Amino acid sequence: MSLIKSISGFRGTIGGKPNDNLTPIDIVKFASAYGSWLQQKSPGPKKVVVGRDGRISGEMVEALVEQSLLALGIDVIHVGLSTTPTVEMAVVFENADGGIILTASHNPKEWNALKLLNEKGEFVNAEEGKTILQLAANEDFNYAFVDKMGKVINNDTSLQKHIDAILQYPLVDVQAIKAANFSVVLDAINSSGAFTVPALLKAIGVEKCTVLNGEMTGNFAHNPEPLKEHLTELCNTVVKQKAHLGIAVDPDVDRLCFVSEDGELFGEEYTLVAVADYILQHKKGATVSNLSSTRALRDVTEKHGGNYFASAVGEVNVVTKMKNEKAVIGGEGNGGIIVPDLHYGRDALIGIALFLTHLAKTKLSASALRASYPAYFMSKKKMDLNPTLSLEKIFTKLENEFGSYPINREDGFKIDFENEWVHLRSSNTEPIIRIYTEAPNQKAADELADKIIAIIGTIK
Repeated sequence: MSLIKSISGFRGTIGGKPNDNLTPIDIVKFASAYGSWLQQKSPGPKKVVVGRDGRISGEMVEALVEQSLLALGIDVIHVGLSTTPTVEMAVVFENADGGIILTASHNPKEWNALKLLNEKGEFVNAEEGKTILQLAANEDFNYAFVDKMGKVINNDTSLQKHIDAILQYPLVDVQAIKAANFSVVLDAINSSGAFTVPALLKAIGVEKCTVLNGEMTGNFAHNPEPLKEHLTELCNTVVKQKAHLGIAVDPDVDRLCFVSEDGELFGEEYTLVAVADYILQHKKGATVSNLSSTRALRDVTEKHGGNYFASAVGEVNVVTKMKNEKAVIGGEGNGGIIVPDLHYGRDALIGIALFLTHLAKTKLSASALRASYPAYFMSKKKMDLNPTLSLEKIFTKLENEFGSYPINREDGFKIDFENEWVHLRSSNTEPIIRIYTEAPNQKAADELADKIIAIIGTIK
């Protein structure tokens, strides 16, 4: 079990001993550090939006976080069960000073996390995160006296405001979606997607929606990361029901994956590619994804006359690069769509609306739309990070082995071969090293990943 303290928040497994796991003591300390940071930023009263996904531990973590903020004299806008993008937008809608999202994203049910937002509803940056970490380490908190404690402000309008903003987005065409008469199967993974995605689908004109794993118990029916091996039930149901599309989201609804009508995955890497293709038909400009994302986005961007830029992995890094390059669309190859003129955060709900608009307007099946894009195949593997083996030692070994090829060490270690690439980096959320490869076919991508893993395995 583990506790991971990073510049973007605090993540760990529930239960166990303080400072080793995400225990009540750690939750209070981290929430207090965040609230204290807000108070030190500027004078005056503060209010913070708090929302959570559907995890078993969610209500317990939520209560500890909210009460810690109240004890500091900070008002809490209580959103309750929600999505990450909805909480991000609520920070702006409610003119709050920040927000905390309680979710461990794609991690299994024993995990939870505090993800920290600034007053723009965006994740705190590296310097802000370091300050919060230091406050937590020093336990430098000054709680309010009894007559200065904060108050709870209940909010049940945040999802509707989020959906209304999507309906008003100029490139979402509700009439086209209605006319297409789509039938959809949704895998809600026993969390927030069970009520938020159907609400969005109904609002944009999708009347036929079957929901799998719709009980919001937090007992995830399968590993919640939306990968092919975890979505067998969704793929089979799409074919059985002769649906136009399958949709999978992660527990906090910021990642998005589609299944085509033939039961094959559209490919989470191609979620962003398809949405970008649609956006770029109407808005000329740059695109951004991270170093671990498919080359297909670059190809589609250049087809539309735009420039593609790669950032370090991590939503904060993608957003920074998007702002610097004035990108019109961006995101990550894990199915994270960032539409900057809606908000700077990964958002599965706007991704669904834009993808269905694109699909409706092309009048293609999902599989035909996927076939229209450059064919790249990716392998995403991971291996436990042995604490006795440093990343630098791994990277040095690989550099000696492949030094004749272009190497990028901006974020981990990336080697660009002629027709394929490999990117290695340690995870920000788990004690593992991730190995991503891409090649013109799946066999080559898998073999490249296995080759790199084998080389790492020889290091003493």
